[in-house]
Amino acid sequence: MAENLVEVKNLKKCFNTSRGILHAVDGVSFNIEEGQTLGIVGESGCGKSTTGRAILRLIEPTSGEVYFKGRDVIKYNELELRKARKEMQIIFQDPFSSLDPRKTVSQIISEPIKIHNLIPNNKERESRVLELMKTVGLADRLFNTYPHELDGGRRQRIGIARALSVNPKFIVCDEPVSALDVSIQAQILNLLKELQEKLNLTYMFITHDLSVVNHFSDHIAVMYLGKLVEKAPAEELFAHPMHPYTQALLSAIPVPDLGERKKRIILKGEVISPIDMPEECRFAKRCLYTCNTCTDHMPVLREITPNHFVACEFPLGVK
Repeated sequence: MAENLVEVKNLKKCFNTSRGILHAVDGVSFNIEEGQTLGIVGESGCGKSTTGRAILRLIEPTSGEVYFKGRDVIKYNELELRKARKEMQIIFQDPFSSLDPRKTVSQIISEPIKIHNLIPNNKERESRVLELMKTVGLADRLFNTYPHELDGGRRQRIGIARALSVNPKFIVCDEPVSALDVSIQAQILNLLKELQEKLNLTYMFITHDLSVVNHFSDHIAVMYLGKLVEKAPAEELFAHPMHPYTQALLSAIPVPDLGERKKRIILKGEVISPIDMPEECRFAKRCLYTCNTCTDHMPVLREITPNHFVACEFPLGVK
């Protein structure tokens, strides 16, 4: 059994607003085994991207622990964090805004190598950039081109090459294909999968597309308003969803077979404000099975069947 490369314990990120404290990430805990992929899914605003950025300390967490190779990243000083950046990278959602328009492809890919002083020699660094371009499927002729001269798929390949340039062990993929055409999405996902197998990479894959995360992830965690509501192996989650929110998400996946009819679960009610939330189930106002118990206290994530965790008081009664 593989060891846990990343362990997140009770991670919280709050923002002070004029209306009160916004709980973007509120007590999230999970592990990611080395060489595997954890998919994080949920609707916009649930805290997926904030979780990823807080783990890497691109934004500072309010509290919690993030262990990478057994050491708490939250306690790193500036020098230790700088060294950790070589092993923990991110691929951003928008392949255009995340690239410096004033730099060429080669300059963008080589920048992390220069920052960490991995290859001081210019000739060797240029060879490394060409090697990375080949690895992600970029032609040599694009060496001195600028991001605005390329399509979205090639720009995202630049972002992947940049992340790989420092030989990381863990990569947060923050909706890396959501801004791309469907045909290009498949190419980028296949590339990420090939790189994972070749380089033994560990991914945290953030997305709102359940059909994508099912084929790409080993385990899936479902988020709702800053909380994890369900976590299980990918096949188990799709075969036996236990939380009402997960069931509603899965019912929205389009079915390619025109002859097959799928019952769609329509959620009603309002999404509660993430500011100064009450101590009750955050899904209670939209849930089809809400009872008094749901509004009495906040349900905790608990193991219902082996390795299948659900934050619901009556998960087995949900149909």
